Amino acid sequence: MTDIVAYGYAAVVALGGIIGFMKAGSVMSLTAGLLFGGAAAFGAMQTSKNPSNYLIILGTSLLLSCVMGYRFSNSGKFMPAGLVASLR
Repeated sequence: MTDIVAYGYAAVVALGGIIGFMKAGSVMSLTAGLLFGGAAAFGAMQTSKNPSNYLIILGTSLLLSCVMGYRFSNSGKFMPAGLVASLR
């Protein structure tokens, strides 16, 4: 069964990186968004094949949530860090 929620999460993360690049010209946002979005998509593929293979999507989600939660606590700005931290 396809893990639609995990694929949606991966798409939101990748799209966030693309939007960050388009709005601010941030290559780091583009790189991180595509890297984490790709890792999340790979994790979604793994959980779609076997629901017991959740470690990749879980690890990606936890790492991204910690990093973005830290950025949100430092900046106090909900977008984009607070939103991404709350997606997990």
